[in-house]
Amino acid sequence: MPLTSSLRMAALALLWGSGFLWIKLALNHGLSPAQITITRCALGTAVLLLLARSAGQRLPRDRGTWGHLVVAALFCNAIPFALFSVGEQTVDSGIAGVLNATTPLWSLLIGIALGTDRGLGRTRLAGLFLGFAGTLLIFAPWHRSGLLTWGAVALLAAAASYAVAFAYMARTLTGRAAPLAVSAAQLLTATGWTCVALPAAGAVRTDITGLLAVTALGVLGTGVTFYLNYRLIADEGATSAATVGYLLPVVSVGLGALFLGEEVGWRVLAGMGVVLAGVALSRHRRPFPFPTTHGGCAPSPPKSRFALVLRRRTG
Repeated sequence: MPLTSSLRMAALALLWGSGFLWIKLALNHGLSPAQITITRCALGTAVLLLLARSAGQRLPRDRGTWGHLVVAALFCNAIPFALFSVGEQTVDSGIAGVLNATTPLWSLLIGIALGTDRGLGRTRLAGLFLGFAGTLLIFAPWHRSGLLTWGAVALLAAAASYAVAFAYMARTLTGRAAPLAVSAAQLLTATGWTCVALPAAGAVRTDITGLLAVTALGVLGTGVTFYLNYRLIADEGATSAATVGYLLPVVSVGLGALFLGEEVGWRVLAGMGVVLAGVALSRHRRPFPFPTTHGGCAPSPPKSRFALVLRRRTG
């Protein structure tokens, strides 16, 4: 892989993985989940609109595309962004990053339920059970000191929401022209969805740290990361880009321990290893890209291997 692509991959992993840290900092400094979600979507939209304009791409004009974007924005942006902010009120940022990595497992479950995943062999089935066993190991509900809370359930629901969105987007939005503009339109729609929560957002009571954290989350962790992922897929293909997903939990756990003093016990580390091993096995048949969870969850460049993989994956 060229040095430029390697540096882009490293930057992508760092920015995506740091998103969980920014959410926790914003929460710790007075911002509510609704305020974080709305601001994140709005700032990410602004970045993508600027990138689309610089690339000479226009927003979609047909009603059909906008109709699909309404659904995609709900399940791939508004719901999971809100759930991650809600979940991190009671769960460490590092663990949130690990649970985010379960999205491919939920995608496989959805494929099995819908009958669209016809290549389920022993290896992939073992990966599915192994991945969720790792999640169970992390939370250890059989211990009084277990980490299973409503916040953890919210984080798992966020990962499942991404999986629902990928199944829908693979059939309706994958491979369209002007991907930057379509992504900007999706986040614009997500901003509209999140504004429904404005009455519950409350007054803003934060400090400079909270403002900087939510700005970094929206600009770097949502807008810029989509562009980096878009370029990486276009230059190196989906298989190379998918490897970034394995780095996100490592980055989130490391940053949480370094900057927030989060405890990293043996159970979390062992569970993270088991989850990632399960994800790897569940993807045994063919590559399946990790979600662009902090980059807008957007359509890929047209005619890329990413598009072809998603289309085959969902029948």
